[in-house]
Amino acid sequence: MKKYSILLAVAALVFSSLACKTVMGGGDGGYESPTDSTGVATAPPVGTDGGNITVGGESPFPVTADAINVISTPETVTYQTKLSSDDVIKFYQDEFGKAGYSEDTSMSVNFNGAFTMGFDGHESGRKIVIGGAPLGDGTTSVTVALQ
Repeated sequence: MKKYSILLAVAALVFSSLACKTVMGGGDGGYESPTDSTGVATAPPVGTDGGNITVGGESPFPVTADAINVISTPETVTYQTKLSSDDVIKFYQDEFGKAGYSEDTSMSVNFNGAFTMGFDGHESGRKIVIGGAPLGDGTTSVTVALQ
């Protein structure tokens, strides 16, 4: 009886895994990275949902030079970088400092690489909030938003 229970549990896990992959769009869907005539990778294609969300393309806020998986709206950008959290924090302190924004240090937290920070001075009067965390694969996920 125990053998059938284990077999049933394994079968349920396999079917669940396949269902999740199907629902979540697993696989690359036949997508190939765009290349030029020499085979060198080019910039990813810019796509839109027909609304205000852009995948790739321009961001309303500065992003690191190595930004990948960029998704932006008129008030938000999310991306991944190979920079550490400390380097991302320094990047935004430098970039927003040059732009005349002032850091709200009461919002600054950096705990084991997960960080938040905020800047005042945006023309809208709203605060720029930045959050990020290491993903465990050598990249850091970063979100910059106007709040």
